[in-house]
Amino acid sequence: MTEPDLTGTVSCRFCRSSDGELVLDAGLQPASDLFPLVTEPGPDPVHPLRMWLCGGCGLAQLIEDPTVPEEPRGKEPDAWIEQAKEAVADMAGAGLLAPGKVVFEYGSPHGGDWMDVLLERGLTPAASGQQADVIIDNIGMMHDADQAAALRERVDRLAPDGVLLFQFHSFRAIIEHGQWNALRHGHYAYYSTPALVTMLASVGLTPVTAFRYSLYGGTVLLAARRGGVPDEAVARIVEGEKAVGVLDPAAARTLQEACSATADELHRFVAAEKAAGRTTLGYSAASRSVALLNRAGIGPGLMSHIADAAEAKAGRRLPGSEIPIISPDELVAAKPDTVVLFVPDLLPEVRKAMPEIEANGGRWVVAEEMTGSAG
Repeated sequence: MTEPDLTGTVSCRFCRSSDGELVLDAGLQPASDLFPLVTEPGPDPVHPLRMWLCGGCGLAQLIEDPTVPEEPRGKEPDAWIEQAKEAVADMAGAGLLAPGKVVFEYGSPHGGDWMDVLLERGLTPAASGQQADVIIDNIGMMHDADQAAALRERVDRLAPDGVLLFQFHSFRAIIEHGQWNALRHGHYAYYSTPALVTMLASVGLTPVTAFRYSLYGGTVLLAARRGGVPDEAVARIVEGEKAVGVLDPAAARTLQEACSATADELHRFVAAEKAAGRTTLGYSAASRSVALLNRAGIGPGLMSHIADAAEAKAGRRLPGSEIPIISPDELVAAKPDTVVLFVPDLLPEVRKAMPEIEANGGRWVVAEEMTGSAG
């Protein structure tokens, strides 16, 4: 990677420090939430896609984002729904979700909300502007360009003795599993637990307990409050993440190696399938598939279609690669030899929903596992 001089040109989205390093440059990429109609010809606009690791607070973050967010069109996977139930059960078991408590949720635009599960447990949704006993940020704050303002907003909404529950895709998982294509326009922050502990301390909150989950290859749920005392789970997760190198630019720069390796291997695999006369289609027109397919140089000539369960994506195509999006029924009818899955968490769900793929002699291949990663 040729590293440009960014001295004085980047200011941390949280602590405003200019001390930091470029750790990943994914090149010029289209907006990953832009799905043009199939009838709209390319080429699509492309923009730099780069990650910077702050040397002040330790927050990994998107450097620039000139894109305009599009309306999300995704279908909520079963894995997200099950994750919500598991997390709420754990928080209730820890005594943090008592019936009658007032709750407010900052959810993700991609789904996975907890509110229905919380209401089943007897919690009460906050009225407009009302402070809440429980504030939940479920992979939501990463969508805020100004991280300092976003965290302050959540703390201001929190009752004096309230608890903030913060769930995030762990930067540890991103590094360990080479998930470089988690980086995308519109996702401004990539949290590690040590960085988030520092961020929370600056607004007077202390994590009191933490849980880890398998979603996305590794998510963490922190519970923080004013005057709290961290338990062993918090210390264990913090130390484990530090050992992986979540605050170390050298460790974070391994994402650049993963970027090249996964893209090269995907291209080699799909090209080899085509040369052998086997049909290869894709599944999940998610944001992470956009960058990977573009980096790999794969278009309709190598992968004619990619399927997705979101009805709103019907008749559209992926940006950049221009691969048309089809329905799961159309995928099954095509009887592909191979289906490349771009979201690993979906594997149990899609195998159950489309047994015909394997019954017809086809196979599922997880894109992120092609070079040994399991994210």
